[in-house]
Amino acid sequence: MTPIRFGIVGTGAIAPFHAKAIQSVEGAKLAGVASRTIQNARQFAQEHQIPFVAASSEELVRHPEIDAIAITTPSAMHREPALAAIRAGKHLMIEKPLDATVEGIDEILAAAKQKGVYVGSIFQARFGDGARALKSALEAGRFGRLVLCSAYVKWHRAASYYTGWKGKLALDGGGAVINQAIHAVDLLQWFAGMPAEVFAWTTRCVHTQIESEDTACAALRFPNGALGTIEASTALWPGWSRRVEICGELGSAAMEDDDIARWDFRDARPEDESIRSTRESAAMGSGASSPMAIGFEGHLRQFEDFVAAIREKRAPQVDGAEARKAVALVRAIYDSAERGTPVRL
Repeated sequence: MTPIRFGIVGTGAIAPFHAKAIQSVEGAKLAGVASRTIQNARQFAQEHQIPFVAASSEELVRHPEIDAIAITTPSAMHREPALAAIRAGKHLMIEKPLDATVEGIDEILAAAKQKGVYVGSIFQARFGDGARALKSALEAGRFGRLVLCSAYVKWHRAASYYTGWKGKLALDGGGAVINQAIHAVDLLQWFAGMPAEVFAWTTRCVHTQIESEDTACAALRFPNGALGTIEASTALWPGWSRRVEICGELGSAAMEDDDIARWDFRDARPEDESIRSTRESAAMGSGASSPMAIGFEGHLRQFEDFVAAIREKRAPQVDGAEARKAVALVRAIYDSAERGTPVRL
């Protein structure tokens, strides 16, 4: 079986997670790398035993022996390398967010559809056993009518974290919501659906030197009448586990990071006790106090699906259309905070 050969564009902090995941997937091979400087690319290639070092992302995507590109550049710098890869006929796995704007995502997806290539974006939290169990319970109707659906990302980042591209709107597209809370935002909308309306506030409580927000709060109204909130911050100590709560008339559940913290239903089922004991955070990790405390297991599971999707000629589980939803909700939060009015989705 000929392996699916990947190139990586970008060698920053998240790139090693992509590299390790790709190298751990059966039927995948890490074949090339490009970075903003050739020195960074060479060092990364040496650390990860990558045979081809490109002088630019354009050279990498044109390489005839590369089938797919993983993009790990800063959040607001995904669009141009993505479009270049699509023009070269390469499949794409893009670190979250797929792009910092909905308009950029739509441009990427339109180009990919025209070229016939697959696009995925990293939302590894969907691949945890706890998240899958909660999603299955929702699809089975165990919650009944949803009542309150909320997500909380109360994290800590030291001032020293905000160096380089972090905290600069032109490069990261936003702050705590789009860069830290987006996984919780994605899980919330995956579980409960997209809100119909958002009213939000953003502020800089502690990290006043950055351009983007370090704290945000949003009130949500869902089409079925359920309500909810999203809270996000990088300004508090010491940093708590990401929490997503889904509460309905017949049952309620909560996830902390990738563990089931509460699993309470009016009508019990035999599998409930094993679901309550689900502990995924040891493998998936937590970014509550450190961005590097996550594991690569989630990336691994998502790349396994992406490689299978290419071989089976199907869309990956988190394709571009799915990845667009979290960004649309994030941008609605930002739009509401800027306007001071509710925003309809």
